[in-house]
Amino acid sequence: MKKNLQTRFSTRQYMLSRDFEIYYYKDHYLSKVDSHTHTYYEFYFFLEGDMSIEIAGEAYPLTYGDVVVIPPGTPHRALIHDVETPYRRFVFWITEEYLNRLMEMSSCYGYLLQYVRTKKEYIFHNDRISFNAIQTKVFHLIEETRGGRFGREAKVPLCVSDLVLHLNRTVYEKKHEKTPREEKNLYENLTDYIEEHLDEELSLDVLAGEFYVSKYHIAHIFKDNIGIPIHQYIMKKRLAACRDAIQNGTKITEAYLMYGFKDYSGFFRAFKREYGMSPKEWMEVNRSSYKVQ
Repeated sequence: MKKNLQTRFSTRQYMLSRDFEIYYYKDHYLSKVDSHTHTYYEFYFFLEGDMSIEIAGEAYPLTYGDVVVIPPGTPHRALIHDVETPYRRFVFWITEEYLNRLMEMSSCYGYLLQYVRTKKEYIFHNDRISFNAIQTKVFHLIEETRGGRFGREAKVPLCVSDLVLHLNRTVYEKKHEKTPREEKNLYENLTDYIEEHLDEELSLDVLAGEFYVSKYHIAHIFKDNIGIPIHQYIMKKRLAACRDAIQNGTKITEAYLMYGFKDYSGFFRAFKREYGMSPKEWMEVNRSSYKVQ
């Protein structure tokens, strides 16, 4: 974790900024903070420590990857069980006014907040993959707020909206999990789409945009169905398409460009790793099955 992004913990429980504040804390000992409330939302991303958080009088033990959402006016406090264990977390404060401005653009920004207020569910567990994605967005926001890069004033609001929307989407998809049949249909539709677009970009971002699901959900579907990452599946499909094209008479220098490979060296290495020989060697071995060009 980048040490220069850490903030010394303060018992201050009010905001200095108009819209939001974000911190990365790592402590071995904390001054006692009694149960308190805020006039803003607090998002709490737990990284490490032996502790619980008490919200509205009920204590919740935390594990790595937990995201805690505390609405305004909700009493809460941290309960440290072992001061020897480092206590690490991100804390994100954001005003209702700022969130209302986001919700004017799209109601999607308010799904999580409404869910927390109505269900009184404050803790959301995440697996390591999902939480890594959240951490990345948190780090981008911290780096932008503390940096002096050109365009900072424009970039920071984009990072805030990206983080808030991502949290909403993550929780929404967990609360609206698809049935096994729907999951199977999605997997089959994805494989059909990949088969038909091998000559185009097939990144997780592209697929997520086409099917309106998160890229992490897509990654899980492929791992669950065939046991290999999606990028490996796409690579195998592209190599097989190149192999078949070569066997049917297409020149090697043309085949790899037809199926999404950007350069010959990358294609050469991937082909040899997959089939145990170079494209030219494979062509020579299979010379009898196609007309040489």
